[in-house]
Amino acid sequence: MTTECTGRTESTRSAGSGGRTGRTRGAAARRGTVAGAASLVLALTATACGGDSAADPSGQELKGQTVTVAGVWTGVEQENFKKVMAAFTEKTGAETKFVSTGDNVSTVIGSKIEGGNAPDVVMVPQVGVLRQFADKGWLKPLSRDADQLADNHFAPVWKDYGTVDGVFYGLYFKASHKSTVWYSPEAFEQAGVNPPETYDQLLTAGRTLSDSGLAAFSVAGEAGWPLTDWFENIYLSQAGPGMYDKLAHHEIPWTHPSVVEALTTLGELFGDDELVEGGGTGALRTDFPESVERVFGNEPKAGMVYEGDFVAGLISGQFNKKVGEDAKFFPFPAVDGGEPPVVGGGDAAVVLRKGENTEAGMAFVEFLATPEAAEVWAEAGGFLSPNESLDLNAYQDETTRQTAESLVAAGDDVRFDMSDQAPAAFGGTQGAGEWKLLQDFLRDPSDPAGTAEKLEAAAAKAWQRG
Repeated sequence: MTTECTGRTESTRSAGSGGRTGRTRGAAARRGTVAGAASLVLALTATACGGDSAADPSGQELKGQTVTVAGVWTGVEQENFKKVMAAFTEKTGAETKFVSTGDNVSTVIGSKIEGGNAPDVVMVPQVGVLRQFADKGWLKPLSRDADQLADNHFAPVWKDYGTVDGVFYGLYFKASHKSTVWYSPEAFEQAGVNPPETYDQLLTAGRTLSDSGLAAFSVAGEAGWPLTDWFENIYLSQAGPGMYDKLAHHEIPWTHPSVVEALTTLGELFGDDELVEGGGTGALRTDFPESVERVFGNEPKAGMVYEGDFVAGLISGQFNKKVGEDAKFFPFPAVDGGEPPVVGGGDAAVVLRKGENTEAGMAFVEFLATPEAAEVWAEAGGFLSPNESLDLNAYQDETTRQTAESLVAAGDDVRFDMSDQAPAAFGGTQGAGEWKLLQDFLRDPSDPAGTAEKLEAAAAKAWQRG
């Protein structure tokens, strides 16, 4: 079984370094070392800082132990994750238990720690929350085996996002691709437009759609988070990854000219009632599922909806349309000559110090680092993995394979959702901070500079609190 080891075998790269992180091995080279690392980890008895392996040949080294895992997932997502947990049980003999936290992960986990019933592993959905947990001293550094597997199977940027102050705490297991624009092929065909490659072409195609009788975009403004994703894609492409990293860490103010420029670009869309179905006022009454329904429901009102790969699940599961035929996607287009953006999100597995079975919990995280674990959920559907060694054929359909391939191909150019990196008071609270201010901007986008000033005031206050 692995033991805690805080020493790093190589220097940890900073997620805020800007540009592309230097990679000493490509995906193919990392895959070449997979077999040795996997055999080391799945023995589940090696020490993290060296030592002899004494694996039980029965493959039931953890029989009699129970690993408790907490996460936000409910419904189908929870059931599919339980399939991954069952695969771990089959391999190791350890029983597993899932505890749903709801959206307020930090508060729930804090209460459980104080109450003496902390889970062993938490699937943390936000970089900011992971950092908060680390700062509070709640987390065990991940084992050297997990560290090695991360090097073998993932682009370094994913390890960077799980690292706090040089210590690797979080293994990203599930990812989202938030740079996908979903469209109705029927609407595009009737309007005579093609998927655009630039933001200017996107607006042109949208106005052509509007002329044909449909609004261009259905925008989910009822909750603020989709609006932050709109901003982040434009900002990443227009300002570049280095500036994105600085803004994400509040190393530049939100009054920076690059922010005002991105808001101006976004405002050109938000302020055009031909482009936004229902205009800004109507969009503010539209929640996320409704925004998808207005493109792919029985009475479509728009030709496109922007959001992440998870839109596909609603299209097929709730609206009974066939993804790849009735619904397709194109990458969020490049803005003002920049590179096409790839904004991602994800859930990181961390091990709590106060858990009752932390060694078994560490073994579970090591299992999650393998393509074997990712394959279980990929085959079940509704899942993307940042694991470069996962065979794309494991995914259920061609559209999911395309989104997964795009995410993995971006390598270190992926940038984690900016609002998820911010303190929750700024980037993750309904009716407050960035969410609320971008809703106000959707209602009236006439003053980008004024909005930037309000964003900076809210950000400064949130970062000061920590």
